[in-house]
Amino acid sequence: MAGIADKFDKAYEDKSLAELADAPVAALQGVSDGDAEKLQAAFNIKTVRDLGTNKFFLWAQAVAKLAE
Repeated sequence: MAGIADKFDKAYEDKSLAELADAPVAALQGVSDGDAEKLQAAFNIKTVRDLGTNKFFLWAQAVAKLAE
């Protein structure tokens, strides 16, 4: 799990996968509180789970994979 946990701020590195999924988006390294506020305003994304299951982000990921 170190490969995933090290993508989060230090305060979250010892959390379970369920806790990471329910963590605020700003818990991800490189995502500021301001970035998280913009995601919430634009897409109603509040948690890492919301980000990972957002249909627009999934569609973009699928297009990027298919274009490889």
